Amino acid sequence: MTKSVILSCFLLSSMMASAQQNLVQYVKPIIGTSKMGHTYPGATVPFGAVQLSPETDTLSYEVNGKYNGDVYKYCAGYKYEDKTITGFSHTHFSGTGHSDLGDFLIMPTQGKLQLNPGVASNPKGGYRSAYSHNNEVAEAGYYKVKLDDDNIMAELTSTTRVGMHQYTFPKSDQSHIILDLMAGIYNYDEKTVWTYVRVVNDTLVTGYRQTNGWARTRTVYFAMSFSKPFKSYGRKSYDAKQAYRGFWGKFNQEQNFPEIAGKKLKMFFDFDTREGEKIKIKFALSPVSQENALQNMRAEISGWDFEKVKAQAQAAWNKELNKIQVNTSSDNKINFYTALYHAYINPTTYTDINGEYKGLDQGVHKADGFTNYTTFSLWDTYRALHPFFNITQPARSNDMVKSMLAHYDQSSLHMLPIWSHYANDNWCMSGYHSVSVIADAIIKGTYSGDANKALDACVATAKHRDYEGIGYYMDKGYIPAEKSGISVSNNLEYSYDDWSIAQLAKKLNRMDVYNEFIKRSNNWKNNYDSATGFMRPKLADGTFKKEFDPKDTEGQGFIEGNSWNYSFFVPQDPATLIEMMGGKKKFATRLDTLFTMHLPDEFFAHTEDITREGIIGGYVHGNEPAHHIVYLYNWADQPWKTQAQVRHILNMQYKPTADGLGGNDDCGQMSAWYMFSSLGFYPVAPGSDVYSLGSPLVNQAVINLENGKSFTVEAIKQSEKNVYVEKVLLNGKEITDHKIKHADITNGGKLTFYMSSKPKK
Repeated sequence: MTKSVILSCFLLSSMMASAQQNLVQYVKPIIGTSKMGHTYPGATVPFGAVQLSPETDTLSYEVNGKYNGDVYKYCAGYKYEDKTITGFSHTHFSGTGHSDLGDFLIMPTQGKLQLNPGVASNPKGGYRSAYSHNNEVAEAGYYKVKLDDDNIMAELTSTTRVGMHQYTFPKSDQSHIILDLMAGIYNYDEKTVWTYVRVVNDTLVTGYRQTNGWARTRTVYFAMSFSKPFKSYGRKSYDAKQAYRGFWGKFNQEQNFPEIAGKKLKMFFDFDTREGEKIKIKFALSPVSQENALQNMRAEISGWDFEKVKAQAQAAWNKELNKIQVNTSSDNKINFYTALYHAYINPTTYTDINGEYKGLDQGVHKADGFTNYTTFSLWDTYRALHPFFNITQPARSNDMVKSMLAHYDQSSLHMLPIWSHYANDNWCMSGYHSVSVIADAIIKGTYSGDANKALDACVATAKHRDYEGIGYYMDKGYIPAEKSGISVSNNLEYSYDDWSIAQLAKKLNRMDVYNEFIKRSNNWKNNYDSATGFMRPKLADGTFKKEFDPKDTEGQGFIEGNSWNYSFFVPQDPATLIEMMGGKKKFATRLDTLFTMHLPDEFFAHTEDITREGIIGGYVHGNEPAHHIVYLYNWADQPWKTQAQVRHILNMQYKPTADGLGGNDDCGQMSAWYMFSSLGFYPVAPGSDVYSLGSPLVNQAVINLENGKSFTVEAIKQSEKNVYVEKVLLNGKEITDHKIKHADITNGGKLTFYMSSKPKK
C-alpha cells in the first residue's frame, strides 16, 4: 500500500470518527429526579420496552380508603431527596403526573433474609438499603449505586426488551436476591390481580403478573436468568385466606417448589458468594408470553458480558444523540442532550422480537412491517414531541401512527388513543389529540400508510358522542358547564383537534369533511366572553357562569390550568383571537400582563401539576397548555418579545441539576419545547407545516436528517445578552415573516440568525 493511499485511508477514517461525537457524556439522567420533574435515573435504551431503575420508597396510592397525595412524588418510582433504595424494577414512566408500572422489583441482600421492605427511618428493619448520591452514577443506558447496608454494588444496563443487573457481593453464605412481585408504583392492596412463577431450573425462572390500575387489564410476562445457580429458593404468600384453594396443600410450597401462583407473592433466591463476586441477572419482558420473553432474552443478550451490553446501550444512545450536533456552552449542552435523551425514552416499544404484541382486544397480533409502540401521553406530547419526531425520527413517527391506527382497529369503542399504555387506554386528560399527531405526520409526509383510512379513524373518534361531552359539543357548539368540570378546556382542545382534522381532509381533497370540521374548529368562540376578554364556562341556557375568576385553577372549567393561560389556546387561529381581543396592540399588552403579573399561591393550591417553580408571572410553563403562548407575540407584530421571553424561559426553567425542571417532563414534552426553542423555531399549531421563529440558544446546530441531508442553524454574535434577532436568512435569503416551513428543514440547508443586544422594533 502506498503512502498516499495510507494517508487517504487515515484521513477518511478520521473524518468518519469525527462525524459522530461522544455526546453520551452530556446526558445527565439525574436531571428532573427532584421536585416536579418526575424523571427516573435508571437504564434504558432509545424507545426501549425496559426501563430498569431504582425505587426509593413504597408509598400506597391510598390511605384509609382515600387518595394519598404523597404518592404523586413517586410517579417515576425514584425521588432524589430520599435516602434509601427499596430495589430495582423494570418498567417506569418518564416525567408523568400520574403513574403505574414498577414491575418485578429485584433487591440483592445478604445476612438474615428479610422479605419486608421496611421503612425509610429504619432501613435495616427490611430489605431496603441506605445509599448516598456520592456513590451513585447515572448515565444514558447505565446506572450504578452502592447499597450501603449490605455493602453490595448494584449496576444496571439494558437492551430494548431485557434488563441486565450486575451485583457485586461481599463474602457470605447468606446472600439473597429478592423478587418482589407485589411491589409497584401507584400501588394499592388489590392492584395485583394474579401472579404466576415457574422455576424452570436452578438458573431460569419465568412467569407473569396481571395488574389493575391506570391500565386495568395489563399483563406482563417475564423470563429471569441468573449467571450462577442458586443453592435454594422459596416464596412467601401474603394472600388473604381464600374460601377454596384446591388440594395444593399437599405440598410445601414455601421452599424449593417450582410452580407458584397467587395475588401477593415474593420470591427469594439464596447464594453463597465470595468476596467481590458478581452475580448477574438477565430479565426479559414480553406483552405476549413467557416463551416470547425467553426469545427476547436469547436474541438480545446471548452471553453474560455486562460491559458489552452497557457499551451497546451507550452506542445506541450516541447514535440517536448525534442526530443533532450542537455548539453551545457546557451547561447548555448538558440541558440539550439530556432533553434529547428524555425525548427519546417514550413512546416505548411494545413488540416482541418476533413482531408479536397484545392488542386492546387482549388478542395476540403481529406487527406487519412496523414496530408497535405504546406509552402515548398525547395531551402533552402532541404539542412538540411528535412534531419533533417528524424532523428527527420520521421512520419511528410513521410506526407510531401505525400503532395508533392498530389501536383504533382493536378498540371496541372504535376510538384512537387518548392516553394508551400496555394494551389499554387509561383515558387520562382531555381532547382527542391522536388526530393532531396523525394529521401532522401525514401533512409533513411522514406517514406511509392509507391516509384516507387514517382520516376516517380521526373522524370516527371526533364523533364519539358519549365521550366527555362530544355530543354536547357537536349539538350546541360548546359543552355546558353543568355537564363537565372541564367544559372550557375540552371545548378549546376539541376545536383545535377538529382544525387538524380539517387540514388533513383538505390535503386529501375530502372537502365535505373539511367543511364540517373547519366549522367545528370555530367552536372555541362560544366560550369567549368579549366583556371580560376571557374564556369562561357557559351554562346550558347560553349564559356565562357568574362565579368566575380567571386566575383560579379549580372549578373554573379548565384542566390543569386557569383562564389566563387557556384564553390564549387557539393555536390554529391566533389572528382571529387577536382581533376578538381588541387588536394586536391590546393583545400584546395582555401577553405582557400574563408574563409579569403575580399569581398568588392560593390560585394553584388545589392542583398537583402546577407549582411555583414552573411559573413566570402568571404564565405556567411547568404545564403544557401554555407552551405555544410565548410565540404569539409574532402574530402581534412584536417578535422581539417572543425572542426575549423564549430565552428567559430557557434559562429559568431548565437547569443541569436534579431539580432542574420546572414541571413534569411529561414523556418528553417539556424537553421537546426546550430543544425546539434552543434551535430557534417552534410548531405552534401541529397539523400545519409552519414553524414560528424565536431566539436560538445554541451557537450552531446541525440536524442530521434520515434522508441523508442536514439542516444547520447558526446564530451569529450569540451571547447571553444578545437575545434579539436582527435578521434571519434561510439559505442566504432574508425571512421577514418570522416563520419557516417543514420542507425548508427536510430539504436541507442553513438558517442563520444575526443576534443583537437591542430589539429590532
